Amino acid sequence: APLVILLHGYSASGSLQRAYFFDRGQTGDAHGFFLAYPDGTKDKDGNLFWNATDACCDFGHIAPDDVAYINAVIDDMATHYRIDPKRVFITGHSNGAFMAHRFACDSAGRVAAIVALAGDDWKDVAKCKPSQPVAVLQVHGDMDESVAYGGSAVEPSARDSVAGWAKLNGCTAMPTDRSAPPIDLVTNLPGAETSSERWTGCQPGGAAELWTIHGGTHVPSFGQPAWPEAIWRWFAAHPRS
Repeated sequence: APLVILLHGYSASGSLQRAYFFDRGQTGDAHGFFLAYPDGTKDKDGNLFWNATDACCDFGHIAPDDVAYINAVIDDMATHYRIDPKRVFITGHSNGAFMAHRFACDSAGRVAAIVALAGDDWKDVAKCKPSQPVAVLQVHGDMDESVAYGGSAVEPSARDSVAGWAKLNGCTAMPTDRSAPPIDLVTNLPGAETSSERWTGCQPGGAAELWTIHGGTHVPSFGQPAWPEAIWRWFAAHPRS
């Protein structure tokens, strides 16, 4: 069966993130995938975090090896359950999204695809050295008040994050497919507020796509099951080659 690993945001937890993202597991039950939602390391203020990029979020310089930790989670799940190694997926929010990018950069052979909500790749794309293509979907609100959609001094913009992966995956230099209809994911924004753009021509196993939530903040009010169903459909379409 497929495995989805869910990574929480800074100061949240695996169980809180599960309730927010995956309607308490009902989507996994409906589609037959395992869902693992580990907790990160506790910092000096008692907040759980992932040691992702230099932008987020090892503020106390504890330096846990969270790439090794997530690899160990995959190994443990594969020991106890029949996990399909071609359908291991990672999704995360904020700090967890930064960590999803980091893991794909460092352990591309273990993950088929990532979905990152409101968290970016390395500012310096040279720090991302995947051993093989990875399918990447970035989802970001253009009114995000915590992780700026347009980037900052320490993090790339949402579009630059995806463009970096497009280059690594051998895709077109610019997004060439904007034909998908808008998606209605957020309950407190009118209509279908989320548009998509896709880089094409990628190497087998690679993908690069950006969903922009127009008017979306750092913690969008997602409809259930619209959001987890959208994540799962994207994952299901991007197994490892």
